[in-house]
Parts: sequence; structure tokens; C-alpha cells
Amino acid sequence: MTMELADNVRKYRRRTGLSQEELAHTAGVSPATVRKVEQGGTVRMETLHALARALGVTTATLLAPDAPEPVGRAEEPNRLNLIQLRAALTPPVGLADPDSEIAEDEPSLRRFRRAVQDGALLYHSDSYKSVAAQLPGLLRDANSAVAYFDGGEEHRQALLARAETLQLAGRYLTQVRQYDLAYTALAGAITDARAVGDQLTGASGVIGMCWLLLRQGRLDEAEQLASRTADVIEPRLSRATPDECAAWGWLALRAAAAAGRNNRPQEARHYHRVANTAASAVGREHTGSFFRHWTTFGPLTVGMKGVEDAMVLGDARTVVRRAGEDAMSPKAWKSAGRPSDDNWNRHRLDVARAHARTGDLSAAMDELTGVRRASPEWLRHQRMAAETMQEILKKRKRTLTTEMREMAAYLGVVG
Repeated sequence: MTMELADNVRKYRRRTGLSQEELAHTAGVSPATVRKVEQGGTVRMETLHALARALGVTTATLLAPDAPEPVGRAEEPNRLNLIQLRAALTPPVGLADPDSEIAEDEPSLRRFRRAVQDGALLYHSDSYKSVAAQLPGLLRDANSAVAYFDGGEEHRQALLARAETLQLAGRYLTQVRQYDLAYTALAGAITDARAVGDQLTGASGVIGMCWLLLRQGRLDEAEQLASRTADVIEPRLSRATPDECAAWGWLALRAAAAAGRNNRPQEARHYHRVANTAASAVGREHTGSFFRHWTTFGPLTVGMKGVEDAMVLGDARTVVRRAGEDAMSPKAWKSAGRPSDDNWNRHRLDVARAHARTGDLSAAMDELTGVRRASPEWLRHQRMAAETMQEILKKRKRTLTTEMREMAAYLGVVG
């Protein structure tokens, strides 16, 4: 953490007249944690949420820009692993005109969009290496098609195809935590969608952008962007399509997530009511087009995101209770529809964390093992999984089980 953050925590603690021990008690953390923060140590984001709530300020208030730490001698592995994708997204710019990328033969937009959809299927099946290998070529082909078709409906379709490709790149890069590259891709996707006046494709890009901002801790910006875009696309529910309701509802969920993490519970509840309204209009889990909202949306998804927000607030008992209800279990899928694998797996991680917090380490391990069995590659990219495993190791008083040792090794966690 930055010394700027340490100074802010100390400043607001003194302003409220609290000692370090009193702040720790109010926030539900240890006095050692408060001392660690005020000395510039590293803590989890959810700990900052708790401290902000105790101090009566937003989380964003505690976070402030500071100079980055030296990167050290080690080269970040992904910097080299993604060099071709980086070149496709951020080509060099000079004073001379770049070499033309116009294709010699007329591109087939239908075949190209089918290739992008295949890439999206690989992404949703957690085949990240395959996605990374395909994206540079897809991006070059997208740029070539836009240059080839310089007007009319074919130019419009080429721009939409490029927007879809850039969304795929942005989502993948956010997943693997390459945030600056992800921003470049998502900004390009939104720009292309706006150029052709496709609100839903543009809104899908904004939903991805808000996810990126949430991961970066840019909570005020995420809430404002999601809320303003939701106002722009708000549908007339009496005649809205499921895709329109889903996009509107997902923007509300992004705004709720940002507000909840930013110690704005009243606003978070408002956004959840909007999301529930959208889910009621959809009726059940709706998949629609990958490139409209990239996931399912419906009452079950909204319920799972409510559980996620409860975990952010540190209410582990509520998470365990709600997760045990039939409405939040696979039993409900027959009538409510099946949620996306990503959202279901994230939900199970929240439940695992809640079980670890309430001391049921066996149940927490069951959840982690189930997610690993279903989506092993996805799990390795989830910081929450590693943090939950670390918590399990700290609380385990007896010898670790074989399952615990294997999971810790898989997630790269040292007890």
C-alpha cells in the first residue's frame, strides 16, 4: 500500500477521535492490521472497505495516487507472453504513414465473425492460452476489414466485427490482470460501437469497462460510468427485448458493486432494485448474444451478486445462510435457468470465503475443490481463491490434509 493511504487512514482515524484499538474494534479487524496499514503495509481491499465504513468515508477517499514502486530486476512474465497481442493493440506510431493493412482479397465478414465467436467460446471455457494465441491474428484481420470496406453497410458491419474482437481482447486481458492493455481494447470496442450507433454493443463494452475499473479500485468512476450508461439505454419494459433488459440490469449490478465497495450502501440498494426490476422483466436466466452482455442475466444472477456484495461487507453468516437456500442452488436451475459458469464459480468462491470466515474449513475446501474440478484454469486467475486458501491455512490447527496441501500448491499459496 502507499504511504498516502497510510497517512489518510491515520488522518481520518484521528479526526474521528478513535485510537487504533477502537478503530480495529469498530471495523472488525485486529489492532495489528490497523497498525500495519498506518505503517504502509499491504492489506486486502476488503479490509480497506471495512476501515472506510468504520471511519464513515468512502473507500475511494482512503485511496490516493502515489509514485509506483520500483519494478525490480525480474521481468513480468506476461509482458513477454503477450508481446504479439500488445503489438496488435498498440502498434508503434511515427511521423511516416504506417504500412497499409488493406487486404488484397475481399474479407468474408461472416467467416470472420464466426472465428471471433469461436474465440469467445474458448474464453468462456477458460482456454486462455488458445485465446491469447488467436487474438493477435483476429485483431489484424479486423483492422484489415475496416480498411477494406471504407463505406456503406459493409463498413458498418466491419466496425461491429472489430468491436466484438476488441471486447474479447478486453475481457481476456482483464481476466489475466493486464489492465492497461484491457483499457485500450475496451475503449476501442466502445468507440467502434458508438461510430455505428449500436447502443447494445456499446453498452456491453461499458459493462466490461466497469469490471476493469472495479478491479483497479476506481470505484467512483465505475459507479458513475455504469449509472450514466444505464440512464442512456434504459428501456421501456413493456416492449423491451431480453437483451435490452439484460444490458440495463448488468449496468445496475456494476454500479451496485462499485457503490457497495465504496461504502455507499444506500446507493447500492437502489441499484440492486433496478437490477431486480430488469431481472423480473427478463423472467429467467437469459443468455442472448455473447457480444451484447457476454454472460447470462436474470433473477438468479442478481441474487448471486447480492451474495457477493454481502461478502464484500463482511457479512459471512448471511452469505452462508443465503447460499443454502434452494433458490440459490442448482435445484432452481430447472425453473430459473442456468447461470453462466463464470458467475456461478465466483458465487462459489464467495461461499468458500464465508465458510472459512465462520470456521467451517471443510465446507470451504469442498467449495474450492468443486470450482477447481469445474474450471481449473479460471480458478488459478482468481485472487480470492488464493486469499481464501491462505485463510484456511492460518486457521487450520491440526496437520494439513492432502487436499489442503494440493490446493495450496495449485494456487501458489504458502501458509
